[in-house]
Amino acid sequence: MTTPALLHDLLDGAACAPERIALVCSDERLSYGELRVRVAALARRLTEAGIAPGDRVAILLPKSLPECVAIVAISRAGAVFVPIHPSLRPRQVRHILSDCGARFLITDATLNPLPAEGGGLAAPLIVRLAPDTVTTPPPGLAAILYTSGSTGRPKGVMLSHANLLAGTRIVRTYLAIGPEDRILSVLPFSFDYGLNQLLTSIEQGACLVLLEFRFGDEVVRAIERHRITILAGVPTLWTLLTRAAPRLGKADLASLRILTNSGGAVPQETVARLRRALPHTDIVLMYGLTEAFRSTYLPPGEIDARPGSMGRAIPETEIFAVTADGRRTRPGEPGILHHRGPTVSLGYWNRPEDTARVLVPDPRFPQDGTPVCRSGDLVVEDGDGYFRFLGREDAMIKSAGFRVSPTEVEEALMETGAFRAVAVIGLADAGLGQRIHAVAVPAGSGPAPEEVLQAVRRTLPPHMVPRAVETVPALPTTPNGKVDYKRLVAERTSYV
Repeated sequence: MTTPALLHDLLDGAACAPERIALVCSDERLSYGELRVRVAALARRLTEAGIAPGDRVAILLPKSLPECVAIVAISRAGAVFVPIHPSLRPRQVRHILSDCGARFLITDATLNPLPAEGGGLAAPLIVRLAPDTVTTPPPGLAAILYTSGSTGRPKGVMLSHANLLAGTRIVRTYLAIGPEDRILSVLPFSFDYGLNQLLTSIEQGACLVLLEFRFGDEVVRAIERHRITILAGVPTLWTLLTRAAPRLGKADLASLRILTNSGGAVPQETVARLRRALPHTDIVLMYGLTEAFRSTYLPPGEIDARPGSMGRAIPETEIFAVTADGRRTRPGEPGILHHRGPTVSLGYWNRPEDTARVLVPDPRFPQDGTPVCRSGDLVVEDGDGYFRFLGREDAMIKSAGFRVSPTEVEEALMETGAFRAVAVIGLADAGLGQRIHAVAVPAGSGPAPEEVLQAVRRTLPPHMVPRAVETVPALPTTPNGKVDYKRLVAERTSYV
């Protein structure tokens, strides 16, 4: 079998037998043979519209079969795809289109933020754009994924064909994904792991079931109906399933062999609830960042032995922590996580200074010439090569002279069982520098916030105990489903 060199080559692999079902969305099904036909037709439309190699083509569509077709078709046409989350407002969409210099936008009439030239309403709608500037992309560029931009404007992370193919190969290896798997896709394709699910499924000739949902029981019913074998999500999904999906404990979910997490740490209490509800499902906790895709994973057999661990390096990758003075850390010594391997991105689109801060020379071998990704995450490594997340370098709370990890405080609060979700932030304080403030979603008629604080005082040192616990109906999230910490802080600055 020929090794694929470009993203769209995956669709020509031997695993993608024409009769096999590739995609399912609601009551629609698309075989691999039909997917090839649709991809070829859209690629031809783009070519006839005047697309040139390296042109950026944005995709603004709901989670759907046309969105999947567009991703592969843009690659086949030699262009660079830029998926945009459909929840973004027109102003944010226009920023992305302008920033990446998109020449075309693939959308539909309901989402299109721009007037369509010529009134062409073919499905999908292809809108020709006039870029403000023309920038030549780096060689091998396949996609630009925009970060959520909770402060400032979003930045586009450049991913090469080699990056994306390495991601499919690596994840498929340690999760043992094969052609018989049925993967439930709930993450957006503008999120690196959502995109990886699509590409890995195609690489293996597996079936990808697309789902947009509002309630946890919708996810449970989809697993039942489609006999799903793999489900990937972010912490907010697991909170929804374990706290607000009554069907989870009643449904026949024996088909589900793997549940994977990325996008943030899952509280240990939530992991315990998932394991009780899904005793025959392996839970694989993972850590990653868009600039390098995936860095570590915790094998299911290590969950009990290493509670709170973010795992060890993924295959083909080297993960190490570095101190402030550029020295590799010793076991138990905090440092900034660095990632070296084939999934390290090409940097940020048209932002060389930002790129230089994240893609740096390997501090151990500065003359080597191979860039590594400096994550900005503070971690500690044990003697066996497993890492524990302490917090973001720029999100650590500095209170009364102590550096406090929000994650550790969140874990302690969640262990009380009083909350469905918790986010811990630092608010400016004249005396402390920052005071620790918790924003929590109650689990029901549980103990009052002051009783919870009394409980955590028995497990946390005084300097880590929040000054207050504020209850809210729900935590704000970014389009990728992660808790929006910067918004939580910004909304509370008026009364700090």
